[in-house]
Amino acid sequence: MFLYITLFEIFCQYVIFKNMLEILWWGVYLLIKEVKIMGKNFLDVIKSRRSVYGLSDKIDLKQQISEVIKESIVYAPSSFNSQSARIVVLFGEQHHKLWQITSDCLQKIVPTEKFASTKAKIQAFDAAYGTVLFFEDQSTVTELQNKFPLYKDNFPIWSEQANAMLQYCIWCALADIDVGANLQHYNPLIDENVRKTWNLPNSWKLIAQMPFGAISQPAGEKTSIPLDQKLKIFS
Repeated sequence: MFLYITLFEIFCQYVIFKNMLEILWWGVYLLIKEVKIMGKNFLDVIKSRRSVYGLSDKIDLKQQISEVIKESIVYAPSSFNSQSARIVVLFGEQHHKLWQITSDCLQKIVPTEKFASTKAKIQAFDAAYGTVLFFEDQSTVTELQNKFPLYKDNFPIWSEQANAMLQYCIWCALADIDVGANLQHYNPLIDENVRKTWNLPNSWKLIAQMPFGAISQPAGEKTSIPLDQKLKIFS
């Protein structure tokens, strides 16, 4: 009887040990697989990021979109780690309000006979799920200019470059979750109205607007000039 119990205990320990080895093996396998996927996915995401103009609001990803934007603004680089970029994300009625403001501003300056095509373009942006507004805080730029006068003329340039990197980070992050987007520049035409509508600081300079949403019409084929015209490698 004692022998049977001992053999049974050994058998149980063997099964437990075998299962633990299998779990460990699968864990290592999945980790390696994930690392490999992550290693190649970055370039895949870059390739998938396109200017998508066929957008709709037929998605429900507010939390996920908000999270990728939060991560992007925290980790996007900036000169002297200035972190001068500011973002406003608009969903729902707030999103529609932006494009109504844009339409109203454009109607004042676009000839009546040409406004129909302009209005159709704005309506396409309005049909999206939301919009990201990109700003640069000029008070931060001015502070750096005063602190480092030797680079005074460069800080506004570096500020714009950092904002462009943030725009690209968010654009790629949206593409990674199958959300389409495009980039618009109706500033400075809408600047004052935007500032007043959302009670934003005067130091926030509007840089760009990024409508985003479900992809109702994919972007066309991307064309490129010959690589040797825009890339040189020396070794």
